[in-house]
Amino acid sequence: MKMNALNEVDRAVPCSMVKLGREAAHYWHRARSGRSTLRVFAFILLLVVNAAAAEQPLAQSTIVLYNEAVPNSVELAKFYAEQRSIAPDHLIGLNSSTEEEISRQEYDTTIADPLREIFKQRHWWTLSEPPGQTPVVTASAIRFVAVIKGVPLKIRSTTDYPGDQPRPGPTGSRNDASVDSELAMLGLYSRQISGPIPNRYFQSFRAISDFENPTLLLVCRLDAPTAATVQGMIVDSIATEKSGLWGRAYVDGAHKTGTDFAAGDEWLGEVTAQLHKVGIPVVYDDTPAIFPAAYPMTDCALYYGWYAGNVAGPFTRPDFRFVPGAIAVHIHSFSAKTLHDSSANWVAPLVSKGAAASLGYVYEPYLQLTAHLDIFNDRLLHGFTFAESAYMSIQALSWMSVMVGDPLYRPYATWLQIDPESETAKNTSVWKAYHEFAVKNATRLTTEFRTLARQTASRTRNGPMIEDLGLMEARDRNFSAATDCFRPARDFYSNRDDILRVVLEEADAWVKQDKPKRAVDLIGSALRTAPNASAAPLLRKFEEDAERAASQATPSR
Repeated sequence: MKMNALNEVDRAVPCSMVKLGREAAHYWHRARSGRSTLRVFAFILLLVVNAAAAEQPLAQSTIVLYNEAVPNSVELAKFYAEQRSIAPDHLIGLNSSTEEEISRQEYDTTIADPLREIFKQRHWWTLSEPPGQTPVVTASAIRFVAVIKGVPLKIRSTTDYPGDQPRPGPTGSRNDASVDSELAMLGLYSRQISGPIPNRYFQSFRAISDFENPTLLLVCRLDAPTAATVQGMIVDSIATEKSGLWGRAYVDGAHKTGTDFAAGDEWLGEVTAQLHKVGIPVVYDDTPAIFPAAYPMTDCALYYGWYAGNVAGPFTRPDFRFVPGAIAVHIHSFSAKTLHDSSANWVAPLVSKGAAASLGYVYEPYLQLTAHLDIFNDRLLHGFTFAESAYMSIQALSWMSVMVGDPLYRPYATWLQIDPESETAKNTSVWKAYHEFAVKNATRLTTEFRTLARQTASRTRNGPMIEDLGLMEARDRNFSAATDCFRPARDFYSNRDDILRVVLEEADAWVKQDKPKRAVDLIGSALRTAPNASAAPLLRKFEEDAERAASQATPSR
């Protein structure tokens, strides 16, 4: 039965009004110190442990759900099963509604009840069934569920549901939910549908095969506005696993005051710190606005942002594409309200732009019960599957969450085979070179690390690496050191948008050094060479602001 452990969220402000504000601290969020060697040893040990767990045949513990009434659903299910070597008897056809939103009765009669019967018939569950009592699942052979496009997405609220006992407060009285989050607790056999169920897998650091609760199913959804997009998500996920997810991360903070907002920025700041420690370049925007549409966002492999009601920024440009296998999440209460419209909310637009996976919510989840992206990102980096990482990051089940992507996707699985002591191969990409350098030199003090990193980046002409160092210096308000990094970064890049992004970063550093004239000259030069670039409007706006600052500056004596 559902528990009261989450009642405190009833006092919370809805997620649609305030950004998520809870930070989940863990072992590697510490400044480099004398304990660094122990921390790195622990990090490598955990990689070894996870590598062993990953060798288990995940396909054998995965089922695929599709809607027999939707032809595309049938074909996508077969395609996914073939790509992941999932046995044909692990494909389950449901005869359910073709609408995204269904009633609680439809969920019970067309999804939950038939599935429970199949689990029993195929002996995927070991059940204890005392006469006259609710069955108890004591073991399960299935841990992952891939829900295919065509299966309903969400369950509308209902009244007078037999066996349900609503509680006071906004969460205790809610019984609307995502189909997937309800399926995660299918083995609970509960009639208590109001309020969330505390997730015992939250903050775990164990593969689901080692988790002692057999009732938990990790349910993810392969869904998007078109069948072609879903197929692309599957293909990209599997291909990316073989070489690793390489590229840049973009993290969109808020820079707000107040307890909730400050905590949220700390939470996203932890994501940034995690990425820096493993050599993933990060652009962290901590201004109140989201990344503007003209922002030159290139090589985007990871995106974490908040808080707009509908897709905005660079993602609205026709020419924008994520790198294959990218993971993109924008926290908003209704980010997955529909997955059928490529311009609605956030999840559908993000996957339509090439992201392989995302997280979202079908109804108001309340801010405490959304995914903790610092935990999610950390688990991905440690080689866990998308499904494991996602479910480790949420406190509540039988609630509003939707995990969109291949549940078995492990974007950083190849990192488990990287020897941190190996020399970077001559043909290694700039992304991998930075990662290997960061892991190899993780025990160095910050100043020593950055000095050596800058020397290495300069010698190897590694643009992403030296730009990232400049951004780190700028965040520490070492603006002179930042411009010293940005100047060579412009020379190392050949892509125009990369160069223009660094121009904006360097110009900002000049303004913050009270040298706006240097910023004006830099931007003017960039605009003369690229007057029609997508980023040109953003450059011109910055140029105007810098000129205004220069005109108001007190002449130096």
